[in-house]
Amino acid sequence: MSTPTRPDAAVRARAPLGVAPTIDGAEALRAGRWSIRTTRRRVVVALVLVVALLAGAWIALTTGTIELRPDEILGALLGDGTGRASRVVWGIRVPRLVAAFAVGACLALSGAVFQNLTGNPLGSPDVIGFVTGSATGAIIAIVAFTAGPLAVAASAVGGGLLAAALVVGLAHLRDRGAPSTGGGYRLVLVGIGASAFFGAVNDLLLTRSQADAAVAAQQWLVGTLNSRDPFIVWLCLGIAVVATPLVLALGQRMAALQLGDAVATQAGVPVAATRLLLTLLGVILVAAATATAGPVSFVALAAPQVAWRLVGRGRPALICTALTGAVLVLAADLASQHLPWGLAMPVGLVTGLLGGVYLLVLLTRGNR
Repeated sequence: MSTPTRPDAAVRARAPLGVAPTIDGAEALRAGRWSIRTTRRRVVVALVLVVALLAGAWIALTTGTIELRPDEILGALLGDGTGRASRVVWGIRVPRLVAAFAVGACLALSGAVFQNLTGNPLGSPDVIGFVTGSATGAIIAIVAFTAGPLAVAASAVGGGLLAAALVVGLAHLRDRGAPSTGGGYRLVLVGIGASAFFGAVNDLLLTRSQADAAVAAQQWLVGTLNSRDPFIVWLCLGIAVVATPLVLALGQRMAALQLGDAVATQAGVPVAATRLLLTLLGVILVAAATATAGPVSFVALAAPQVAWRLVGRGRPALICTALTGAVLVLAADLASQHLPWGLAMPVGLVTGLLGGVYLLVLLTRGNR
């Protein structure tokens, strides 16, 4: 009597070592005990995004007010450059480049987390009040205590955490531990109200503060990668490196939550614990990005949707989403530095202008 086999067992048996195709067209790339389920399209998209990042990084390193030859830049990167080239590359351009990578990846992953949790493309942290709450914490530190960069960054993280606790608590106030089908929409609505409230608080703080403090706070609020503290930049990169595998590990549970809390519970997913952990990771990511560069709007909103359209339907494309966010912030930063007619502006204003157009397109398609 023959032993029955699963439909995909024969296909997997004929697959090359390390690649296991499945029925839905995805492939499980295996390396020992570890494996990741993906598709060839996602791999191609990820490689294209990496190439775009490398090209943008080279442009960022080779252009600027201080002209450096390519051999000087390579020498500085390899530790053999002149003192002038090393100071420019490692003191100015590399931290700015790392900040663009880290801030973009953190915002994109945070946006993907909350859009999946809410089941709504508008459920990004800059729409539901988390970024505005982080800005409130930073403004209080600037105008009330004239704090330094590290204290401002810590206050931004604290403000983001408090805003997230307020929004999530009010959104699930009536759930009483039961699975909710409307919690995602309530989270978006409560978040929009909280964003308006924190925005009003920010305006009040700016109007009641001294002129110098108000100017410093306003410069921080526009979102910029200029003159970022290297310690904060590398700390943001470290948070992105640590949080990304954690979010990836929860990708399967996140996909189950898209089917609804009841279906996810039947599939064995601890819904409450998963939502809490994903919310905490998403808030930490957006708070780290905001503490590093200030409020950089619409990246968390647009990057997951752009990545989703690039890779097609299926499970959340988290790696491609992080790469897309990094590409968007880097491209916006390069555009902000090289606008014609001397129209250089902070990266937050560039993403805001482009993101506003994207939001109108998104809402128009949604109405259709």
